Amino acid sequence: MKILVLNSGSSSVKYRLFDGTETLAKGLIERIGEADGDAGDHEAALQQVMAAVDVEGLGAVGHRVVHGGSEFGRATVIDDELFAVIERLVPLAPLHNPAALSGIAVARKLLPDVPQVAVFDTAFHQTIPPDGVAYAIDASLAERWQIRRYGFHGTSHAYVARKTAELLDLPADRARVITLHLGNGASACAVSGGRSVATSMGMSPQSGLVMGTRSGDVDPTVIFHLHRVAGLPIEEIERSLTRFAGLQGLAGENDMRAVQERRAAGDPAATLAFDVYCRRIKEYVGMYLAVLGGADAITFTAGVGENSAQVRAASLAGLTELGITIDPSRNERGERIISPEGARVRVCVVPTDEELEIAQQVTAELQS
Repeated sequence: MKILVLNSGSSSVKYRLFDGTETLAKGLIERIGEADGDAGDHEAALQQVMAAVDVEGLGAVGHRVVHGGSEFGRATVIDDELFAVIERLVPLAPLHNPAALSGIAVARKLLPDVPQVAVFDTAFHQTIPPDGVAYAIDASLAERWQIRRYGFHGTSHAYVARKTAELLDLPADRARVITLHLGNGASACAVSGGRSVATSMGMSPQSGLVMGTRSGDVDPTVIFHLHRVAGLPIEEIERSLTRFAGLQGLAGENDMRAVQERRAAGDPAATLAFDVYCRRIKEYVGMYLAVLGGADAITFTAGVGENSAQVRAASLAGLTELGITIDPSRNERGERIISPEGARVRVCVVPTDEELEIAQQVTAELQS
């Protein structure tokens, strides 16, 4: 079945056309709405997509939707009612869901006879038990305003955990895998038997690991202090913690490659940024070892996870007593399994493929 996967951002549309697992076409339309951009609006952008791909025999369009709230635990065919639910969830993802809605609306208009399916970043994490999603705040406030842990990067964690089990010939229904999606956005996930049981991102993609421009975990009092004592408005604090924090805040760089180059040259700010980044990963690995009661594998993925041997080594350094060791030669060569032979916990590097996972979930939904 031919599946067109669309990832509609506020100023870009990324697309990929599949026939089964084979990629037939892919591309990126950027700077939508800008004077020198590739398209004037999302409708013009998707018209470019339709002109660039062969839609003859197209079986479905799969849309990446960042936030599905607590309503959706699987890919779901889009109708007017589902569209309205995604609109209702905009306050939970104000930067992401509106763009997805634009892409969905235009695709439904241009391809009215082709099934449209939403695949939610949050869906994989709907299997996390209540004690893993509830925040210890006033329960009535939490219920009224939908405050809970949702988790993100779900398509990546699902894909990588499954591929790790296949790589290591582990029984999929019993494998315990800690997946580390390390890119400009970063998150950790504890997966037991193919089901998410814990994840580092929370109500938004802001919490958890240190990221390119996002802070990850901070004491809420930081926000109160910056507002009450420093006099900063809430909007400025939010902007600071989402756009000028993380590696950017600590080192003035949001690219780990630049941070590592400066660290190698002895730059103290870059060294601190690298160390904070890797320590946070190690803390989450330890937490998830406890949640899972041990692990069969720890897997690195995404831009940093797949390409930085230094981050991989530093993040798991000193964990030998827990059965976690990296073979330096295998790590430097970027092999798929970078732990030594006989290691109790195997350490892997598995490239993620979120678009393929979306296409496969769309196919499964339509065939169910």
